[in-house]
Amino acid sequence: MSERPVGGQPESGPAGRRRAGRRPGSADTRGQILAAARETFSEKGFDKATIRSIARQAGVDPALVHHYFASKEGMFVAAMELPVNPDIVIPMITSGPREEVGERLTRFVLTMTSSAEARQPVLALARTAMTNDRMATMIREFVAHAILDRVAEALRIPPLRMDAAFAQLFGVVLMRYVVKLEPLASVDIEELVELLAPTIQRYLDGPR
Repeated sequence: MSERPVGGQPESGPAGRRRAGRRPGSADTRGQILAAARETFSEKGFDKATIRSIARQAGVDPALVHHYFASKEGMFVAAMELPVNPDIVIPMITSGPREEVGERLTRFVLTMTSSAEARQPVLALARTAMTNDRMATMIREFVAHAILDRVAEALRIPPLRMDAAFAQLFGVVLMRYVVKLEPLASVDIEELVELLAPTIQRYLDGPR
């Protein structure tokens, strides 16, 4: 992919001079933006961080941020090295029969965390959040507003039920991979899906 700002030309001032403080794309521009994103998300949380504030921190034009990342959610995923992009996952969970959403959600969470490489950043963030209030706020805002609230709204699920379903699944992930409780830690994913999906579906099928 070409390392250029969207639109093809750098921002310029009088006499064709580039405006101070706004760099064009370079070999490390994406890395500079991600470093600025990590700092901004950490300081302001997910909700208050903006594309413009991250661009300002990186010293680039906001259009260049959009050139590399389609959304704030996508930038957060890349900055935190998460294995899940809400723009991809949410349609996958919400599409299909309503009575099977519990199974889709359960299979997604368990499959996504089955890879050590994928779950490592998730568990690392969870551990950090337990002792760092800023990190806890950032993760809470991202999980709630970028994922759970959007699924709940699309399927008309009360937020409390959506949160409870996710909390149970994440608890299973922690017991499976952090505590390594047997036989939960070694049982096949499909067996877990068969066991858990009906319960998750009951959470989601409450009064709407």
